[in-house]
Amino acid sequence: MKTKEILKRYGLFVISLWFSALGVAFAKCGNLGVSPLSSVPNVLSLRFTALTMGEWLILWSVLLILGQIALLRKAFPPVHLLQVPLAFVFGWFTDAGMLIARLVPVNSYPMQLVMVVIGFVLLGFGVALAVIANVIMNAGDGFVRVLANRLQKNYGNVKIVFDVVNVLLSAALSMALFDGTVLGVREGTLVAALCTGLVVKFFTKRLRKPLDQMLSA
Repeated sequence: MKTKEILKRYGLFVISLWFSALGVAFAKCGNLGVSPLSSVPNVLSLRFTALTMGEWLILWSVLLILGQIALLRKAFPPVHLLQVPLAFVFGWFTDAGMLIARLVPVNSYPMQLVMVVIGFVLLGFGVALAVIANVIMNAGDGFVRVLANRLQKNYGNVKIVFDVVNVLLSAALSMALFDGTVLGVREGTLVAALCTGLVVKFFTKRLRKPLDQMLSA
């Protein structure tokens, strides 16, 4: 792969981070829960407001990268350390996206649902772009990939278990931090878990060919 194409692909990946972060921000402002991967930072951001949602996402991503290093040890590819600066970019993009999403008046339950739908469509679009860019995984998907390889299990099955664990951990954290009340994990989390993959497939199928041609031109 030529250097110019590699740079294009990383550029597309950064663009994918923006749309994914914007999706998280819209879902967050809908206040009906976010995607399973972002649910733990979401709960923590509700309780410990000294840090923004984006900053909690950065910390969570770094923790998942450290998890990859712990699993792989010396076999950890140095190039995967690029996940660290990209985690910071995603966190900053999320906080910028929050400024945009907060401009939308959310004063009814139907409007909350609209925000969630916009959120998972944007998130799915961003993930589709990342799949097409095909240069590096985000910290969450990277951790799942490493764990699946270590366990010699199917990636998709491990991803499902990982998402469920994230949701359960988020609910447990919320109950511990908010006197038995579950906050930050609601129907929006379920919608994101069920529908984001379908959105990713929809956009990937339609965008892969033209974007691959553009990237390789």
